[in-house]
Amino acid sequence: MSALHALAAAAGIAIRWRDVNGADHVVSDDSLRAVLAAIDFPAGSEAEIADSLATLQREARRAAPALITAFVGDKIHLPGEPGPFRAALESGHRFDGKAEADGDGVVIPGIDEPGYHEIELGGAVLKLAVAPRRAFTIGDAAHGRKLWGLTVQLYGLRRDGDGGIGDYAALEAFAAHACKHGASAIGISPAHALFSADVNRFGPYAPSNRAALNVLHIAADTDAPDSGDLVDWPAAAAAKLRALRAQFDANPEYAALAAFRAGPGRALETHAVFEALAANLVPGNPEAQDWRRWPAAYQSPGSPAVARFILETPHEIAFHAWLQFQADKGLAAAQAAAKSAGAPIGLIADLAVGTDHAGSHSWSRQDEVLKGLEIGAPPDLINREGQSWGITAFSPRGLRKSGFAAFINMLRHALRHAGGVRIDHVMGLARLWVIPQGFSSAEGAYLALPVDDLMRLVTLESHRHRAVILGEDLGTLPDGFGDKLNHAGIAGLRVMWFERRDAAFTSPATWTPSAVAMTTTHDLPTVAGWWEGRDIAWRQKLGMQGESEAERAADRTALWRAFQDSGATAAPEPPAEDGAAVTYVAAAHLGRSACALALLPVEDALSLPEQPNLPGTVDEHPNWRRRLPGDAASLFAREDFLARMAVLAQSREHH
Repeated sequence: MSALHALAAAAGIAIRWRDVNGADHVVSDDSLRAVLAAIDFPAGSEAEIADSLATLQREARRAAPALITAFVGDKIHLPGEPGPFRAALESGHRFDGKAEADGDGVVIPGIDEPGYHEIELGGAVLKLAVAPRRAFTIGDAAHGRKLWGLTVQLYGLRRDGDGGIGDYAALEAFAAHACKHGASAIGISPAHALFSADVNRFGPYAPSNRAALNVLHIAADTDAPDSGDLVDWPAAAAAKLRALRAQFDANPEYAALAAFRAGPGRALETHAVFEALAANLVPGNPEAQDWRRWPAAYQSPGSPAVARFILETPHEIAFHAWLQFQADKGLAAAQAAAKSAGAPIGLIADLAVGTDHAGSHSWSRQDEVLKGLEIGAPPDLINREGQSWGITAFSPRGLRKSGFAAFINMLRHALRHAGGVRIDHVMGLARLWVIPQGFSSAEGAYLALPVDDLMRLVTLESHRHRAVILGEDLGTLPDGFGDKLNHAGIAGLRVMWFERRDAAFTSPATWTPSAVAMTTTHDLPTVAGWWEGRDIAWRQKLGMQGESEAERAADRTALWRAFQDSGATAAPEPPAEDGAAVTYVAAAHLGRSACALALLPVEDALSLPEQPNLPGTVDEHPNWRRRLPGDAASLFAREDFLARMAVLAQSREHH
């Protein structure tokens, strides 16, 4: 093995990767050097490679990791010398013991209490995260029942006077109605913070910060007209922010806001400072929409210039903290409505895989995110050039150094007002396809993450919040990763389009019992759209590769046969191009799945032909803009909507 390959392997970069066809590929030396340089291991010369290897070896010998994770009951390996130790558990319980020699460190008996604990050993205090072996599961929430629910794009909800963007009040009404009709869960699109100073950025999967909320979903009457079937994000967002500013100026709720900022909102202060700084720097300077182009004095949150800004603009920073306060109250009310209506789970939040390089998370956590790299996916059958998502993610090195602080904070924020969380691209807990800036998507490499630590932290936070964890596991999984998810109690997704064996669709009775069944996702065609070939028409219009009409015709026949075999329909022949009729049958088919939870996207409950997002497009398709045809009250008065929910519910009860 060359010195470059040795360094890459030691740094967690896979030298080879295997494509969907089983063919192996070797990452080029240029790509390896670029990735290594981006994670602060220069490899441009033999001397640099030697220095970087030495740095890695020093870090591996570091006496005390910032956080050590373990499972309950397992012996815990610690750095240090044999001798007495004292344990201080999160519950307040304390006990003494003796650490025994073990290899290059020591071992202490396992701890049976999940939580964040401290061990005093040889004058050092070591921090532990002791996790249960499994997360709080759908089965734990279900108490023997097979649950069902809906998914909805938050921005697409309607409420009279909402100003053109779905809000938390509309979500509250939707959740209350759905759960009164028997839904156990409501999966929502990401509610992460976007960019108040740049209303043109609205992609929910490229947020500014995953540990702050999208303030554009706050319920506030505005002067913006309803834009019809599509959200006009720039106009609606500008109007919403004007209305919220006026509301704050009229009633800043000083006492309640102060309590929020001193309590649950304390972690949001840096985000509020970022938002205030951006609002101050961006006007008249479009380049300032990226903090990396701010004046150097403001590029670090700990700089004297930022400290001076905080002292000089307390009202502006308070406004952005107040926005987070209002968003927090709105989301809390929506979850309370679901639970009050009898839902055992309620809201399932959506956790994006990364954040925008220009966002507040990258600004405030600069040592904990990847710089100079974008994350994406290698070439596959659909995206033959690979994908670059234009976002960044956690740095494995930064996570370890910080004791996983940002990761834990993000999980806790996601679960604060939810009964579960869907982790987008859950494979990112194990590895990320990273692409050096300036390289093509196909020239990336897999970067390993501390998967065991991250999985333990996920199960621990799930246990503490009694919240279910869903993992979006669509795509190529690392070897053994599916078993890891299953053993951890993290529910994978079983999407109808992908549940097939060769040309035949598989019976829903064979789908993974611990998983979540869905007809489709936001990135895939709706049932009506697929049946009617709407997605094919879009791809043909945009010159994109995809299934042919002949292939789709064969798939329609195969899917109808699966519907017949599952008992979802007794009709001998499928309706010609009637997508609305097919969605009833698809709901019944979904309900017959062996999965613990079945989620029907609201687009399918309403038999809408258009999908929320078409991957591979930006402006060519109206991504993240489609609104639902009516507010919550009117949706739940529609006979077709109620009928599809009833079909799903009845199928769950009898299968």
